Amino acid sequence: MIQAAAIRRGSFFSLSSQLQQCRGIRVKVINSNLDQALNLMQRKMQSSGIERMIKQEQLTHVKNSEKRVLAKKNLERKIRAQDLARKLKTILVQKVR
Repeated sequence: MIQAAAIRRGSFFSLSSQLQQCRGIRVKVINSNLDQALNLMQRKMQSSGIERMIKQEQLTHVKNSEKRVLAKKNLERKIRAQDLARKLKTILVQKVR
């Protein structure tokens, strides 16, 4: 159903790349032809954006201490957002009553 809607809208390519990122890339080796399989895998990686993500991760090294700080900030941001959502929900419930 989702694929049919995506084909009609012409965004089948983006849907297929999203599915490839979720479940990984699989390539069949036919007649023990590894070169052809590797070329196909490289094309699939380029089209799905995985190759770009890998290169980006290799270019920028983040120290463990920076990772911890970023994780802590993300957690605080998530908690603040949840608190705000909870407050807004109580306000909306009170207005409905």
